[in-house]
Amino acid sequence: MKTHQFVPVLFFFMMFGFQSVQAQSESAILGTWFNAEKSAKIEILKSGSKYMGKIIWIELKGRDPKTIVDSKNSDPSLQKRPIMGLTILENLSYKNGTWEGGKIYDPESGKTYSCELKLKNKEILEVKGYLGFSWVGKTVEWSKPN
Repeated sequence: MKTHQFVPVLFFFMMFGFQSVQAQSESAILGTWFNAEKSAKIEILKSGSKYMGKIIWIELKGRDPKTIVDSKNSDPSLQKRPIMGLTILENLSYKNGTWEGGKIYDPESGKTYSCELKLKNKEILEVKGYLGFSWVGKTVEWSKPN
């Protein structure tokens, strides 16, 4: 009789523990990341059930941050918006260890790609941008600042 009572309790704690681990891994990308070139820092945030990222720091090389604008954007009405504070990741959802279904904007080319993110480890985030099929694209690694 005691064995039958123990099984549901054990199952409950296993499920609760699993959900706790899943919630921790789901939020693992939150925070600040260097882009691959270490020329910008992107802050990844959660907005509702979706994840997004915005540029919070740019390597200036003697320039005024107000002069760094989105000049390569194909939409002329957006070409004068500042890069600082620009949302470049949007609409990502967490599923089975991957943040997917979103878009990434590349201000250096002015192009937007489908994207997915995956943690390689707690210090390295793999960022894949692609057009069409996810297996055809480019993957770069973002790193945590020291």
